[in-house]
Amino acid sequence: MTPRRARGSTTLVVHGGHRLAGSIEVDGNKNAALPLLAACLLSDQPCRLTNVPRIRDVSVMVKLLQGLGAEVEGAGSATLDICCRHVTTAEPDPGLVGLLRGSVLLFGPLLARLGRARLAPPGGDFPARRTIAVHLQALRAMGAREASADAHELEVPGGLRPASVYLEEASVTGTETAILAAAAAPGTTEIRHAACEPHVVELCAFLRSMGADIEGDGTPRIRIAGGAPLAGASRRLGGDYIEAGSWAVLAAVTGGELEIRGACAADLEPITSVLSRMNVNCAVTGDRLVVGASRPAAIRQVTTAPWPGFPSDMVSLVTVLATQARGRTLVHDWMYELRLFALEQLSGMGANLFLCDPHRMIVDGPSRLKGRDLDTRDLRSGMALIAAALAARGTSRVGPLETVERGYANLVERLVGVGARVAVEPADTGS
Repeated sequence: MTPRRARGSTTLVVHGGHRLAGSIEVDGNKNAALPLLAACLLSDQPCRLTNVPRIRDVSVMVKLLQGLGAEVEGAGSATLDICCRHVTTAEPDPGLVGLLRGSVLLFGPLLARLGRARLAPPGGDFPARRTIAVHLQALRAMGAREASADAHELEVPGGLRPASVYLEEASVTGTETAILAAAAAPGTTEIRHAACEPHVVELCAFLRSMGADIEGDGTPRIRIAGGAPLAGASRRLGGDYIEAGSWAVLAAVTGGELEIRGACAADLEPITSVLSRMNVNCAVTGDRLVVGASRPAAIRQVTTAPWPGFPSDMVSLVTVLATQARGRTLVHDWMYELRLFALEQLSGMGANLFLCDPHRMIVDGPSRLKGRDLDTRDLRSGMALIAAALAARGTSRVGPLETVERGYANLVERLVGVGARVAVEPADTGS
């Protein structure tokens, strides 16, 4: 049965069975771009971000800032000049907020600038499963209170205040929300059980260049001496290690060879460690990840973990890799349920899968996959299904493509550039 597509969406037609070969340059880190854009709201001076990924999520965040009164030059390019001299509303566009989970990062800066913020429920992947409870916990500790019965409308009548905050979950965006608010709260805030991911460190580095006093980033305990006026600053975003890992899997499942440039070796290590154990021929030198022709092999278990463990954003892709590996692999993603559910579609391609529960899947390989219609239900599992389609015999139709383009820029052109046989067609909207 053909998956029903949203009106106006597109489908990627993939003719599988062709090796990928060539060179790819990754864009800046998607998960750093969104908090850095939000941080620009904390200053009334011009800021510049370079190596910005030209993806849908960034485009939505830029439109949100513009709707709040920001002046943005370079929208749609890799260089953005942002000036938030005037913030004219405390309520970001609800329609745009519903498209982007990262819109929750606007809470802290809006409370700092206007003393109140009202957000519609943030969208993005798994909106019903990923709450903003950790964000609200941190903001309440710093003086925010509900302005109405709507839990997404907050105010700080006396201004943000410093606090000692223990996060019940080491949420990345929850940590970033706390950091953004603390940078504006006069005094010292300590955040414990903080996330340690590279994009949290990158946000702290940007805020330091704006004049904030921050120490401990990259550890579970971060201290911010906030409240001083923040100046404008510039920052070149680091390369996206999740994007680099994604291309590495695409090369491995097609028997191809790729040079992937632009991601930091230390950021790649949690991914390349697992790929190497799965007998993927990969080597990192500086900012170059080289994947050679490989014969993947199963490993006993792949389990996601907070940084520096194996990232959940890669679990869907490594599951597809396991379908092409000799032997049995248990894939365990304890953080999110729906990613593995989305991969049940691989059974219809001929993969030998057993979904144990919402968090664990057993994969026996290798399987000769065959093309079919596939439904991209979230960003990362959508890219994984494209990987499966590239490895399969015959033709697959993967859509809506827009789901994957939220995090991968110029995807069709780049796939073609390394030898994939793909095309775009309007989706059948059905009745």
